[in-house]
Amino acid sequence: MGFIGWIVLGLIAGAIAKAILPGRQGGGWIATLVLGVVGALLGGWIGSAIFGEGVDEFFSISSWLLAIGGALIVLIIWGFITKRRA
Repeated sequence: MGFIGWIVLGLIAGAIAKAILPGRQGGGWIATLVLGVVGALLGGWIGSAIFGEGVDEFFSISSWLLAIGGALIVLIIWGFITKRRA
């Protein structure tokens, strides 16, 4: 998957993770993009370490599930960090 594919996957995965996670999360679409790309990387790393399945193809359901799961994890961690600051 190319660089543009990672950006699109991260943006969509981050938006889906924000929609799934209840409550108000800070940040606009740039924060969503960054958290989604980091979440996709984290999900791919966890998926390859545990399940032997990574984020390799854009149109693979396992790639999307791992990216959304990773984005949820990153968003939860981001929520803990930003709540301590406030």
